[in-house]
Amino acid sequence: MKADEIKNQVKKSYGEIAKGKTQTGCCGDTACCETTTMQESYEHIEGYQKEADLALGCGLPTEIANIKIGDTVIDLGSGAGNDVFVARSIVGETGKVIGIDMTPEMVVRAIENNKKLGYQNVGFILGDIEEMTDVPNNIADVVVSNCVMNLVPNKEKAFLEIHRVLKEGGHFSISDIVYVGQLPENILEVAEMYAGCVSGASEKSAYLGIIKSAGFKNIQIKKERLITLPDELLLVYLSQEELELFKASSSGIYSITIYADKLEQGTCCDSSDDICCGVENKEGTTTSCCQKSSKQTNFCCN
Repeated sequence: MKADEIKNQVKKSYGEIAKGKTQTGCCGDTACCETTTMQESYEHIEGYQKEADLALGCGLPTEIANIKIGDTVIDLGSGAGNDVFVARSIVGETGKVIGIDMTPEMVVRAIENNKKLGYQNVGFILGDIEEMTDVPNNIADVVVSNCVMNLVPNKEKAFLEIHRVLKEGGHFSISDIVYVGQLPENILEVAEMYAGCVSGASEKSAYLGIIKSAGFKNIQIKKERLITLPDELLLVYLSQEELELFKASSSGIYSITIYADKLEQGTCCDSSDDICCGVENKEGTTTSCCQKSSKQTNFCCN
Protein backbone atom coordinates (compact mmCIF):
# COMPACT_ATOMS: atom_id res chain seq x y z
CA MET A 1 0.00 0.00 0.00
CA LYS A 2 1.10 3.55 -0.70
CA ALA A 3 1.56 5.97 2.20
CA ASP A 4 -1.58 7.96 1.38
CA GLU A 5 -3.65 4.78 1.20
CA ILE A 6 -2.35 3.65 4.58
CA LYS A 7 -3.15 7.00 6.17
CA ASN A 8 -6.64 7.03 4.70
CA GLN A 9 -7.27 3.52 6.01
CA VAL A 10 -6.09 4.53 9.48
CA LYS A 11 -8.20 7.70 9.45
CA LYS A 12 -11.28 5.76 8.41
CA SER A 13 -10.80 3.08 11.06
CA TYR A 14 -10.06 5.44 13.93
CA GLY A 15 -12.69 7.92 12.80
CA GLU A 16 -15.30 5.19 13.23
CA ILE A 17 -13.93 4.40 16.68
CA ALA A 18 -14.11 8.08 17.67
CA LYS A 19 -17.77 8.18 16.59
CA GLY A 20 -18.50 5.00 18.56
CA LYS A 21 -19.26 2.84 15.51
CA THR A 22 -16.61 0.23 16.42
CA GLN A 23 -15.10 -0.71 19.77
CA THR A 24 -11.41 -1.01 18.99
CA GLY A 25 -8.86 -0.59 16.24
CA CYS A 26 -7.02 -3.82 16.99
CA CYS A 27 -8.29 -5.74 13.96
CA GLY A 28 -10.75 -3.67 12.00
CA ASP A 29 -14.27 -5.02 11.82
CA THR A 30 -13.66 -8.73 12.43
CA ALA A 31 -15.71 -10.37 15.17
CA CYS A 32 -12.66 -11.70 16.99
CA CYS A 33 -11.53 -8.15 17.58
CA GLU A 34 -13.53 -7.96 20.80
CA THR A 35 -11.29 -10.58 22.40
CA THR A 36 -8.02 -8.87 21.52
CA THR A 37 -6.53 -5.96 23.44
CA MET A 38 -2.95 -4.79 23.79
CA GLN A 39 -3.68 -2.04 26.29
CA GLU A 40 -2.44 -1.95 29.87
CA SER A 41 -4.78 -0.67 32.56
CA TYR A 42 -4.73 3.06 33.29
CA GLU A 43 -7.10 2.91 36.23
CA HIS A 44 -4.34 3.27 38.85
CA ILE A 45 -2.78 6.31 37.17
CA GLU A 46 -3.44 9.82 38.43
CA GLY A 47 -5.23 12.02 35.93
CA TYR A 48 -6.89 9.10 34.15
CA GLN A 49 -10.19 10.01 32.50
CA LYS A 50 -12.29 7.00 31.54
CA GLU A 51 -14.21 8.93 28.87
CA ALA A 52 -10.93 9.58 27.02
CA ASP A 53 -9.76 5.97 27.13
CA LEU A 54 -10.68 4.12 23.93
CA ALA A 55 -8.40 1.15 24.74
CA LEU A 56 -6.16 1.80 21.73
CA GLY A 57 -2.77 1.83 23.47
CA CYS A 58 -0.18 -0.88 24.04
CA GLY A 59 1.69 0.53 27.04
CA LEU A 60 1.87 3.27 29.65
CA PRO A 61 4.41 5.78 28.26
CA THR A 62 3.69 8.48 30.84
CA GLU A 63 4.85 6.14 33.64
CA ILE A 64 8.52 6.40 32.64
CA ALA A 65 8.42 9.77 30.86
CA ASN A 66 9.95 11.77 33.74
CA ILE A 67 7.44 14.56 33.22
CA LYS A 68 7.86 17.45 35.68
CA ILE A 69 5.73 20.33 36.90
CA GLY A 70 5.84 23.14 34.35
CA ASP A 71 6.94 20.97 31.43
CA THR A 72 5.61 21.29 27.89
CA VAL A 73 4.51 17.84 26.71
CA ILE A 74 3.43 16.73 23.24
CA ASP A 75 1.38 13.55 22.79
CA LEU A 76 1.59 12.11 19.28
CA GLY A 77 -1.54 10.33 18.11
CA SER A 78 -3.46 11.70 21.07
CA GLY A 79 -6.83 10.13 20.20
CA ALA A 80 -9.55 11.16 22.64
CA GLY A 81 -6.98 12.66 25.02
CA ASN A 82 -6.13 9.79 27.37
CA ASP A 83 -2.38 10.39 27.75
CA VAL A 84 -2.81 14.15 27.39
CA PHE A 85 -4.95 14.31 30.51
CA VAL A 86 -2.58 12.06 32.45
CA ALA A 87 0.32 14.34 31.47
CA ARG A 88 -1.74 17.41 32.46
CA SER A 89 -2.12 16.03 35.99
CA ILE A 90 1.69 16.05 36.25
CA VAL A 91 2.64 19.35 34.59
CA GLY A 92 0.01 21.24 36.60
CA GLU A 93 -1.20 24.76 35.95
CA THR A 94 2.24 26.05 34.90
CA GLY A 95 2.88 23.46 32.21
CA LYS A 96 1.32 22.81 28.82
CA VAL A 97 0.17 19.69 27.01
CA ILE A 98 -0.46 19.47 23.26
CA GLY A 99 -2.15 16.52 21.57
CA ILE A 100 -1.63 15.89 17.86
CA ASP A 101 -3.79 13.51 15.82
CA MET A 102 -4.49 13.17 12.08
CA THR A 103 -8.06 11.88 12.52
CA PRO A 104 -10.54 14.81 12.62
CA GLU A 105 -13.15 12.86 14.61
CA MET A 106 -10.58 12.06 17.29
CA VAL A 107 -9.56 15.71 17.63
CA VAL A 108 -13.21 16.75 17.97
CA ARG A 109 -13.81 14.12 20.63
CA ALA A 110 -10.66 15.15 22.55
CA ILE A 111 -11.68 18.82 22.49
CA GLU A 112 -15.12 17.89 23.81
CA ASN A 113 -13.53 15.88 26.63
CA ASN A 114 -11.29 18.80 27.53
CA LYS A 115 -14.22 21.22 27.63
CA LYS A 116 -15.78 19.06 30.36
CA LEU A 117 -12.54 19.13 32.34
CA GLY A 118 -11.95 22.86 31.84
CA TYR A 119 -8.18 22.71 31.32
CA GLN A 120 -6.85 25.99 29.92
CA ASN A 121 -3.33 24.70 29.24
CA VAL A 122 -4.34 21.73 27.08
CA GLY A 123 -4.72 21.92 23.31
CA PHE A 124 -5.38 19.54 20.43
CA ILE A 125 -4.07 19.93 16.88
CA LEU A 126 -5.17 18.18 13.71
CA GLY A 127 -1.87 17.22 12.15
CA ASP A 128 0.47 14.64 10.66
CA ILE A 129 3.27 13.23 12.82
CA GLU A 130 5.53 13.03 9.77
CA GLU A 131 5.22 16.78 9.23
CA MET A 132 4.15 18.77 12.29
CA THR A 133 3.92 22.11 10.51
CA ASP A 134 2.03 23.80 13.35
CA VAL A 135 4.66 22.91 15.96
CA PRO A 136 7.76 25.15 16.33
CA ASN A 137 11.31 23.88 16.79
CA ASN A 138 12.60 23.13 20.29
CA ILE A 139 9.27 23.59 22.08
CA ALA A 140 8.72 20.35 24.04
CA ASP A 141 10.42 19.07 27.16
CA VAL A 142 8.87 15.64 26.66
CA VAL A 143 7.21 13.80 23.77
CA VAL A 144 5.01 10.79 24.48
CA SER A 145 3.10 8.44 22.20
CA ASN A 146 1.11 5.25 22.74
CA CYS A 147 0.90 2.63 20.00
CA VAL A 148 0.83 5.15 17.16
CA MET A 149 4.29 5.28 15.57
CA ASN A 150 3.81 1.80 14.10
CA LEU A 151 0.92 3.21 12.05
CA VAL A 152 3.14 5.91 10.51
CA PRO A 153 4.38 4.92 7.02
CA ASN A 154 7.57 7.03 7.13
CA LYS A 155 8.99 6.41 10.59
CA GLU A 156 12.35 7.95 9.72
CA LYS A 157 10.67 11.27 8.95
CA ALA A 158 8.49 11.04 12.06
CA PHE A 159 11.42 10.55 14.44
CA LEU A 160 13.28 13.42 12.80
CA GLU A 161 10.22 15.56 13.52
CA ILE A 162 10.22 14.42 17.15
CA HIS A 163 13.88 15.42 17.39
CA ARG A 164 13.07 18.82 15.87
CA VAL A 165 10.25 19.73 18.25
CA LEU A 166 12.10 18.61 21.39
CA LYS A 167 14.20 21.10 23.31
CA GLU A 168 17.88 20.35 23.69
CA GLY A 169 18.06 18.18 26.79
CA GLY A 170 14.50 16.95 26.21
CA HIS A 171 13.46 13.35 25.76
CA PHE A 172 10.70 11.05 24.56
CA SER A 173 8.83 8.08 26.01
CA ILE A 174 7.07 5.99 23.39
CA SER A 175 5.11 2.76 23.67
CA ASP A 176 4.82 0.89 20.40
CA ILE A 177 4.53 -2.46 18.66
CA VAL A 178 7.55 -4.17 17.06
CA TYR A 179 8.28 -7.67 15.92
CA VAL A 180 11.21 -10.07 16.26
CA GLY A 181 12.11 -12.63 13.63
CA GLN A 182 10.00 -13.27 10.54
CA LEU A 183 6.27 -12.60 10.68
CA PRO A 184 4.03 -14.25 8.08
CA GLU A 185 3.65 -11.92 5.11
CA ASN A 186 -0.14 -11.93 5.31
CA ILE A 187 -0.12 -10.31 8.77
CA LEU A 188 2.11 -7.47 7.61
CA GLU A 189 0.27 -6.68 4.41
CA VAL A 190 -3.43 -6.93 5.20
CA ALA A 191 -4.82 -3.38 5.33
CA GLU A 192 -7.43 -4.19 7.93
CA MET A 193 -4.77 -5.22 10.43
CA TYR A 194 -2.57 -2.29 9.41
CA ALA A 195 -5.09 -0.01 11.10
CA GLY A 196 -4.91 -2.31 14.07
CA CYS A 197 -1.46 -2.04 15.63
CA VAL A 198 0.32 -5.04 14.09
CA SER A 199 0.85 -4.80 10.35
CA GLY A 200 2.58 -1.41 10.49
CA ALA A 201 5.09 -2.66 13.05
CA SER A 202 8.81 -2.59 12.30
CA GLU A 203 11.43 -5.20 13.10
CA LYS A 204 12.81 -4.36 16.55
CA SER A 205 16.47 -3.69 15.67
CA ALA A 206 15.47 -1.70 12.60
CA TYR A 207 13.13 0.41 14.75
CA LEU A 208 15.92 1.20 17.22
CA GLY A 209 18.19 2.01 14.28
CA ILE A 210 15.69 4.59 13.00
CA ILE A 211 15.69 6.27 16.41
CA LYS A 212 19.47 6.36 16.54
CA SER A 213 19.79 7.72 13.01
CA ALA A 214 17.42 10.56 13.93
CA GLY A 215 20.04 11.79 16.40
CA PHE A 216 18.76 10.43 19.71
CA LYS A 217 21.07 9.18 22.45
CA ASN A 218 20.72 7.11 25.63
CA ILE A 219 18.16 4.88 23.89
CA GLN A 220 16.65 2.47 26.40
CA ILE A 221 13.91 -0.14 26.23
CA LYS A 222 12.25 0.40 29.60
CA LYS A 223 9.56 -2.24 29.22
CA GLU A 224 8.97 -5.17 26.88
CA ARG A 225 5.96 -7.48 26.71
CA LEU A 226 5.13 -10.34 24.35
CA ILE A 227 1.77 -9.90 22.63
CA THR A 228 -0.08 -13.19 22.20
CA LEU A 229 -2.78 -13.03 19.56
CA PRO A 230 -5.56 -15.66 19.71
CA ASP A 231 -5.55 -18.43 17.13
CA GLU A 232 -8.98 -17.47 15.84
CA LEU A 233 -7.64 -14.03 14.88
CA LEU A 234 -4.51 -15.36 13.21
CA LEU A 235 -6.50 -17.95 11.26
CA VAL A 236 -8.32 -15.09 9.52
CA TYR A 237 -5.01 -14.36 7.77
CA LEU A 238 -3.08 -17.65 7.97
CA SER A 239 -3.69 -21.26 7.06
CA GLN A 240 -3.53 -23.84 9.83
CA GLU A 241 -0.11 -24.94 8.56
CA GLU A 242 1.20 -21.36 8.50
CA LEU A 243 -0.11 -20.81 12.03
CA GLU A 244 1.67 -23.90 13.36
CA LEU A 245 4.94 -22.86 11.73
CA PHE A 246 4.62 -19.36 13.18
CA LYS A 247 3.95 -20.63 16.70
CA ALA A 248 6.90 -23.01 16.51
CA SER A 249 9.28 -20.24 15.45
CA SER A 250 11.11 -17.72 17.63
CA SER A 251 9.27 -14.87 15.93
CA GLY A 252 6.90 -12.72 17.92
CA ILE A 253 5.11 -9.42 18.36
CA TYR A 254 6.10 -7.22 21.30
CA SER A 255 4.92 -4.12 23.05
CA ILE A 256 7.92 -2.00 24.02
CA THR A 257 8.26 1.31 25.82
CA ILE A 258 11.34 3.25 24.74
CA TYR A 259 13.06 6.25 26.32
CA ALA A 260 15.62 8.40 24.47
CA ASP A 261 17.30 11.80 24.93
CA LYS A 262 17.92 14.75 22.66
CA LEU A 263 21.23 15.81 24.18
CA GLU A 264 22.36 19.40 24.50
CA GLN A 265 25.00 20.62 22.07
CA GLY A 266 28.49 19.85 23.36
CA THR A 267 27.39 17.03 25.67
CA CYS A 268 30.07 14.35 25.82
CA CYS A 269 29.18 10.97 24.47
CA ASP A 270 31.04 7.94 23.22
CA SER A 271 29.51 7.68 19.77
CA SER A 272 30.64 4.09 19.32
CA ASP A 273 28.04 2.73 21.71
CA ASP A 274 25.97 5.69 22.85
CA ILE A 275 27.27 5.81 26.43
CA CYS A 276 26.10 9.26 27.47
CA CYS A 277 27.66 11.44 30.13
CA GLY A 278 25.76 11.81 33.36
CA VAL A 279 23.78 8.62 32.71
CA GLU A 280 24.00 5.57 34.93
CA ASN A 281 25.24 2.56 32.97
CA LYS A 282 24.54 -1.15 33.41
CA GLU A 283 27.31 -1.45 36.01
CA GLY A 284 25.70 1.23 38.15
CA THR A 285 28.41 3.83 37.57
CA THR A 286 27.92 7.26 36.03
CA THR A 287 30.03 8.63 33.19
CA SER A 288 31.43 12.14 33.04
CA CYS A 289 33.18 14.25 30.39
CA CYS A 290 36.94 13.98 30.48
CA GLN A 291 38.67 14.85 27.20
CA LYS A 292 38.50 15.74 23.53
CA SER A 293 40.68 14.29 20.81
CA SER A 294 42.44 16.39 18.19
CA LYS A 295 39.47 15.68 15.90
CA GLN A 296 37.10 17.21 18.46
CA THR A 297 35.49 13.85 19.23
CA ASN A 298 33.97 13.83 22.71
CA PHE A 299 34.78 10.98 25.06
CA CYS A 300 33.29 9.86 28.37
CA CYS A 301 35.07 8.14 31.22
CA ASN A 302 34.20 6.98 34.74
